[in-house]
Amino acid sequence: MRALPMAAGRAAAVAACASPAVPRRSLLLSTAAAGEPPYRPPADSSSPSKFSRFDRSAVRLLGWTAALQPEPVRLSRGASAAPKLRASPPDAAQAATAAAAFGSKEAFAWAKSDNRRLLHVVYRVGDIDRTIKFYTECLGMKLLRKRDIPEEKYTNAFLGYGAEDNHFVVELTYNYGVDKYDIGAGFGHFGIAVDDVAKTVELIRAKGGKVTREPGPVKGGKTVIAFVEDPDGYKFEILERPGTPEPLCQVMLRVGDLDRAISFYEKACGMELLRKRDNPEYKYTVAMMGYGPEDKNAVLELTYNYGVTEYDKGNAYAQIAIGTDDVYKTAEVVKLFGGQVVREPGPLPGINTKITSILDPDGWKSVFVDNIDFAKELE
Repeated sequence: MRALPMAAGRAAAVAACASPAVPRRSLLLSTAAAGEPPYRPPADSSSPSKFSRFDRSAVRLLGWTAALQPEPVRLSRGASAAPKLRASPPDAAQAATAAAAFGSKEAFAWAKSDNRRLLHVVYRVGDIDRTIKFYTECLGMKLLRKRDIPEEKYTNAFLGYGAEDNHFVVELTYNYGVDKYDIGAGFGHFGIAVDDVAKTVELIRAKGGKVTREPGPVKGGKTVIAFVEDPDGYKFEILERPGTPEPLCQVMLRVGDLDRAISFYEKACGMELLRKRDNPEYKYTVAMMGYGPEDKNAVLELTYNYGVTEYDKGNAYAQIAIGTDDVYKTAEVVKLFGGQVVREPGPLPGINTKITSILDPDGWKSVFVDNIDFAKELE
């Protein structure tokens, strides 16, 4: 993004993107569009799930272990539905193979070697056209694609600084008739890297953007940053990082136990701990997690505030999508390292894109998406 150019030429580019050809239906919106509330695990987290009550080893001997797959359901806003079990031989065979393949060492090694990257971050907005206008005019993003699904009463827009097949982007969801969401206290901000923070902030201010922190060094560090706020109240950290190939560079979430969260994302999600910094003066610690160097890839920033063990997550932020070569193996690795799989791996109805959804120890959701299927979505 160099210096977030605001040239008139971009207006033409945005206009050209305003009505792109709509590819097959997106893989992740059955939950984000539905506006389902954040999952809250039961008080007795030791209680096994229905699926885990089966003796897996004995069931495998009978040859039908993973033939019980949750039937995919589409949730309407304000409603929830319990999945029904159905026989699904193709998925069953793949899940059974994945389950039998791993010990902890093998699982950890496979997660580290899997072809993964952060694909997009999903969240809900109250006026999608207003948000698109802000992101394109103030933040310099491009509208990559937009689609309306009237039969399910939601609209999506994908925006970013480059093509979805090799850049991290945002996926906005607008649910008909819902004009406001609760962001909560757990979500922190998105990060945008620029050549010159001061110039970028002035451009944003001139376009009517709300600046909530003037440019200056980060507390306890030297990196020059500023903060701006979008029309829905989502915060964006503008940080100075000249020449970056990935301007949309981070998602910050607050966690109640940083070491626990780091261990989960390393083992269950195959991420690397890129750096960790404790700032006792301001009573917080941050850890950067990701699938490649921070200056070239989007990362997950985990923040621990001293003494705070739980946060209200609201209902605005939804999830991060992560690419994988095998959603079945991914789900088994997550389970092996104590993670919670809230959607068993398999194809979504209608489009056959394979996904699996998980929760981290703090209840933050991630969706793993089959790489080949995702590429087909973009065709």
